[in-house]
This record gives sequence, structure tokens and C-alpha cells, in this order.
Amino acid sequence: MTTDYSSLLQTLFGFSSFRSGQQEVVDSLLNQRSSLAIFPTGSGKSLCYQFVATQLPHLTLVVSPLLALMKDQLAFLHSKGIAAASIDSTLTAEQNKQVMNDVRSGECKILMVSVERFKNERFRQFIESIQVSMLVIDEAHCISEWGHNFRPDYLKLPAYQQELNIPLVLLLTATATKKVKLDMARRFNIATDNIVQTGFYRPNLNLNVLPVVEKNKNQALLEELQRQQGAGIVYVTLQQTAEQVARFLQQNGVAASAYHAGLDGDIRQNIQQDFMVNKLQVVVATIAFGMGIDKSDIRFVVHYDLPKSIENYSQEIGRGGRDGQNANCTVLANLDGLVTIENFVYGDTPDKSAIERVIKDIASQAPDQSTSASHGSPSGGTYQWETQINSLSTLSNIRQLPLKTLLVQLELAKVIRPLYAYFAEFKYRFNTNKADILNLFSKERSDFLNAVFTHTDMKKVWGVVNFDSIFEHYGAERARVVTALEYLHEHNHIELASRLITDVYEVNQQALLADDSPNSLAENLAHYFAENERKEVKRIAALVRFFELNTCLNYNLSAYFDDQQAPKECGHCSVCNGKVAKLDYSTPIPQPDKEQVAQAMAALNTHLEGKFNETITESIYCRFLTAMTMPLFTRLKVRQVAGFGSCEFCRYADVKAVVSEILDEGARP
Repeated sequence: MTTDYSSLLQTLFGFSSFRSGQQEVVDSLLNQRSSLAIFPTGSGKSLCYQFVATQLPHLTLVVSPLLALMKDQLAFLHSKGIAAASIDSTLTAEQNKQVMNDVRSGECKILMVSVERFKNERFRQFIESIQVSMLVIDEAHCISEWGHNFRPDYLKLPAYQQELNIPLVLLLTATATKKVKLDMARRFNIATDNIVQTGFYRPNLNLNVLPVVEKNKNQALLEELQRQQGAGIVYVTLQQTAEQVARFLQQNGVAASAYHAGLDGDIRQNIQQDFMVNKLQVVVATIAFGMGIDKSDIRFVVHYDLPKSIENYSQEIGRGGRDGQNANCTVLANLDGLVTIENFVYGDTPDKSAIERVIKDIASQAPDQSTSASHGSPSGGTYQWETQINSLSTLSNIRQLPLKTLLVQLELAKVIRPLYAYFAEFKYRFNTNKADILNLFSKERSDFLNAVFTHTDMKKVWGVVNFDSIFEHYGAERARVVTALEYLHEHNHIELASRLITDVYEVNQQALLADDSPNSLAENLAHYFAENERKEVKRIAALVRFFELNTCLNYNLSAYFDDQQAPKECGHCSVCNGKVAKLDYSTPIPQPDKEQVAQAMAALNTHLEGKFNETITESIYCRFLTAMTMPLFTRLKVRQVAGFGSCEFCRYADVKAVVSEILDEGARP
């Protein structure tokens, strides 16, 4: 049954009616049915939860992957007089405390956080004490391993929902293939009847693919911009390209600015602001730009470099024409950027030996046999493993994102199970005199707090809490100490700070020791990452095929996202206008020079001698030659070594073949 919410919608948000799909999602949620909403970028996904949140009795908790998105949505809610807040890294201690108080009192109806916030011991203690009516997950495709932007921490969200007893879930995304949407719904037990997907096709977006050789690209961009009216975005892959292209446009009289993650926050904020009020016509940006930009009149989106995938392409062009007016979306296409995109993929695949180092670290914290036997815990039982992601990344030489993925895969293989995370260090300073604090409480509580203060290593102003010493001398568990410190912090008696998150896992020793079998744990995990690598390379190939299609681009893009309603011929894409693209390399891809590669490998060996005691693997050599980052390179200043990046413009597969040949010849330098 559909309820008429139009007067309430008008009162709360000033809109006379819902857009396509919104009413269906709202009805489903207000009838206590969890839902998945798949709407194109700019079609009002957020309003679904914003409206419903005002009608629910308790807090709506929103998980969002980007700070810019949170800030944008909070500004909109505040403009409508709806109490909403975020807990994020930009808040001061005082602001953080105020948000928590507003949530506790019920004054704040919507709280926005990143998924990583759930690892925070203090946040988890706080949110467990709050009744939550609905969990909203923005950019929910991040939970699917089949998705283009898989984030391993998102896999934990179904468990968080159950632990917090949240009765209702809303998943929001603009980009989900059939496989991804069914995977997302399955993880949250959302019935297929409660998947709401509006048409993907946007008739006001004119899709054009323009083949251009690299040396002509700047001129082609300038000519393209001269044909456009209004403001727009030019997307590039690398930060340095953003700077170079913006400089070229400025020199040719275009009001343009570069935008990327390497700029200070204040500068990025000013660029956004200038763009919003049309002081800037063009922002030349990496994909960091646009996610939190609510500008409805973007008239053009140009891809100077190839996007990373069809999903990325659809998200980025989706920022154009949100006001319903026409927007031109042009790709200046050649295959030159494929090397960069492919190399990003190869850079995230850990070696089997690196995976083995993680497994070895887990095994190293097992109790020895004599101890475990005397305590009735024979081999094959369970024990706790503690780790910090930074130090584990350095130890294993695996970048943090693939390392998080590895830990999630170990969870799915039932080798480890997350128990909790805690801050390795709590420190505080007094705002109220210590004696005055103790006088506020009964004798038992006063004695307990005195024990906490006594077993704190005080420096000049700040003191670090010694939890082990408190337990040894007073018998108080860590959780009680943290709760007490939080209470004193809330009441402004102390200022509390915490750092160095430590994750604690329960280890299934039997599953870990199955490493001895022919299909070892490390081999299985290495196979998983190799498959992921293959899947991502296939995604890149699909992107090239899409741009070279000889049938309607809009129809094929909609079909990719399981929308069969788009017209077979849109009449306003480059293919429908008779311009089928054929992409090529501007110049032949350079081949790695075997002699030069051997010299660079020798230089790396010399540099690492005595500093790195493991085998230098094929992939370490390849990443060195193709200028990729890894923890080992940062720690041992490998970028300074002669030969670093000497094959940066070669295909990774070609570099790998030459490195493999040198190693097979026994010519390890």
C-alpha cells in the first residue's frame, strides 16, 4: 500500500513530489522492509533515507566512504532544519563530545560515519549504548567483491548490523551490475522484491568518444572546451597530469584549476567553492573531485585519460546535467593510458612469500606447546593474535588496502575471527584538579579512579595509562577503565586522546596449520589475488571494447547495469551520429631493454644487501622497474636507487617476462 507523503515532503524538504523510485523505497522502509536502491548518479538516492529518518523513533546511522560526501549531505540537511552530524577526523575533541551528547539526548536524528569508525574502541562503546532504527550504507557496491570499488571493511557491516540489533537497512548505489546487486542484497537478507532500480539511461547526456593521439590531446581538449557552454570537469588519472593540463588551459585563457589529493585541504575547499559559484569554468581533477560536489548545472565532463572502468566512467559522467539540461560527455581516447591503469592493478597483488609472512606472524603469537598443554589447550585450539595494520604492512611488504583484503579473506576462510580493536595508547591531561575529581565520587569509585591516576605514566602535562599495572594492582578490567576515562572526558574533568589502533583476532589454529597440505593456505590466498588481478585486467579490456562499440553507447551502458529499458538507438551518442571509434597507441609501447633491466636489478640488490633478508621476488623487481610503491621501498628509500622507474612506460607483463628470463638464466645480478 502506498501512502501519500507529499505534504510532509513539501513541509520538510520543499519538494512537491518524489522522483522516480523514491516513493517505493520510502514505503518499503516505513513498512519495516530493508531495501536496496539503485538510482543513477544525481537521482536523489539520499533523500530516501533523509525523509525516512525523520519518521523513525531512533537514530539513523549512515556509513559513507568519503568525507566530502558526508559534509555535502550534512549541509543540505542543516539547510532544511534537520538535526544531523558526523563523527570524523576533522572534529575537535569538544565538537566530538557535543555530537555524542546530541545523539544520546535524541536531538540528533542522523549520524554519518566512515566504515573505519567501527574499529574505534571509543566509538563502538558509544554506539552500542544508542538505539539505532536504521543503518544506511552509501556507495554500497563497495561490499561486493564483484564490484569495481571493493572495500574489505564493508564486508564487516552485516555483522555490525546484527551486533547493534539494527532492524532496518538501506543500501544505496548508482553502479551495480546484476551480479553485484544480488550479492549486496544476499549479504543483508534483502528480498529481491525490495530491490528498487530506476532506469539507468539519462537522455540528457550526450556520450562521445573522440580518438586522439597523445601529442594532439591538449589542442583537442581546448577545441572541445571552446564548443562548450557553462562549467565542467576534466578528469585525468595522475596528479601531475592535472597540474600540467590546468596550466595549459590557463595559458590559453580558460579559467581552470587543478584539483587532486596532493593539495592542502584549504586549497581544495577554495577550488570547490569557486567552481560552485562559477568563478572557475573548468576543474582538472583526479577522481577525488566530484563525489561531494552537489552542482546541478555541470554542462560537460571530459575524460582526458581513459577512466579506470565502465563503472567509474558512469559515475563520473553522471555528475553532468543533474538539472535535467543537456550535458556533453567526451572521452579523448587512445590506449596510451592503459599501461598506467593496468600497472595500478598489478601493484596491489601481494607475493605468496609476503602472504606467508603474515601467516607466520599469526603463528608466532601461538602459545608454546608446553604452556598450552598444561592449560588444557592442545594444538588445534584457539588463541588471540594482536596486530597493528601499519607494522604488519611493513613486516609483510603488502600495501594496506590489499593487506586488509587479505585479513578479510583469512576471516572468510575461518582462520581468524575479529574480536575487538583497541587503542594501544590512551593518554589524558587534567582539566580539573585530581583531588577535586576524587571528591566527586563514593569511596569505591574514588579508590578505583585513584588507582587509574596512580598507574598512569605522567609526563609534564599528559599521562599514558598503564592498563596492565591497573589490572595487576587493582583488578580492574580495561573496559571499566576506558568507560571511566570517557565519563571524565565527557564531563570535561580530563582531556582524553587515543592512538595506535590494535586489532585483536581469535585464531583457529587447526585452520592455520592446514598450511601443510598441498593446497596450502598461502597458495589459496595467492590464487585468490591472482584471480582478482585477472578480473581487474578483464574489466579494463571491457572498457576498451565499450568505447569501440559500433552500436549505441547509451543502450550498451544501460544494459551493462542490467537496465533493459533504454532505447536501442539514443540518437545523441557518437555511434548513433555515425562516428564509431577505433582506439590505438599514439606511439609503440616501449619494450624493456634486457641489459638495462639487469643493471637496475643489480643496483637494487646492492642497495638491499644487509637490509632485507628475504628473497627479492620477481614482483619486487617488476614494481621497482615500473615505479610502483610498496612498504619496502618507502622504508629503505628504494626510490633513490638507479634504475627505479626505468620501465615506467612499459607494460608490466613485458617487464615481468624480461625479469623472469634474467632470473631463469641464473643471471640474478
